[in-house]
Amino acid sequence: MSEERRGTAMGLAAYLIWGMFPLYWPLLKPAGSVEILAHRVVWSLVSVAVLLLVLTGRAAWRSLPRDAKRLRLLTLAGGLIGVNWGLYIWGVNHGHVVETSLGYFINPLVTVALSVLVLGERLRPRQWVAVGVAAAGVVVLTAQAGRPPWIALALAFSFGGYGLVKKVVGVEPVHGLLVEAAVLAPIAVGYLAVEGAQGASTFATHGGGHAALLASSGVVTMVPLLLFAAAAPRVPLSRLGLMQYLTPTIQFVIGVTVRHEALPPVRLVGFCLVWLALGLFTLDLVTMPPGERQVLGERLLSVSETPGIASVIVLLARWIARPSIVSAASCAICVSPRLRPAPTVAAGS
Repeated sequence: MSEERRGTAMGLAAYLIWGMFPLYWPLLKPAGSVEILAHRVVWSLVSVAVLLLVLTGRAAWRSLPRDAKRLRLLTLAGGLIGVNWGLYIWGVNHGHVVETSLGYFINPLVTVALSVLVLGERLRPRQWVAVGVAAAGVVVLTAQAGRPPWIALALAFSFGGYGLVKKVVGVEPVHGLLVEAAVLAPIAVGYLAVEGAQGASTFATHGGGHAALLASSGVVTMVPLLLFAAAAPRVPLSRLGLMQYLTPTIQFVIGVTVRHEALPPVRLVGFCLVWLALGLFTLDLVTMPPGERQVLGERLLSVSETPGIASVIVLLARWIARPSIVSAASCAICVSPRLRPAPTVAAGS
């Protein structure tokens, strides 16, 4: 298998796992959405901190941004991603999986719209049409529900705003992630401490299995990021930008078929308009010059939570690949009877 095909497979696996999140978060009940979010922040931070200590030692701490402007922007970025995570968990666990999927369908369009409004970038004519069609879809969904799809809009704009802030701040992804985690972690730890003191925490009162599930939220966050980081160097970013539609598609199917959420005809029409907008946007993407396509692909992917953690994973991969580490592992396999490969047995013997 070629490197590009291997990267495509890993990218698809990452988006598949993200798409399956609506099946994972309900497993953490009876913990509430805020408790789940707090555990996700804490256990993700633990994982990233351990990786940084192992891979870079004190170098990462010495390189943290210290000027007030960037610290303020990174604080804002941390708040936006915290809102996004918490709102998504709440939406999934309160029967709004279909609407959360809408947020990630329209997210690419919100990203380019924010680039125009805030950064003064220009859209191509077909992109303007796509944004307009998507807006019409939101209007239809508002009329059908009797309210704006505020969950979807909040998810899309918090994610898009997060990517915009990270683009403006101009700091190394790993260092930005550390500051964002430092913003969220004290709030998360404080909330869990208060819950524990009041006897409202489910972590220690619903058995070891439940506690393990809550603690696994850090690993569940890291695994698809590991796959994404491995895929990114092997696959054109424009292709990864198109593959991201797999995640909300899976979430939409889970919401309709597994969670049995309502999909009346008018609501389906609204989704069809959004899908038409994405089709126009995708057509424009694949027909634009290669250089512009790559830039747009990078812009679309910049809104994800992956860059900071992905950089940590890349460091981990490089560290594992060092000759000294490979040699030490080979020696361990040769010395240990349990790790030594078993002799090959011919078929039929």
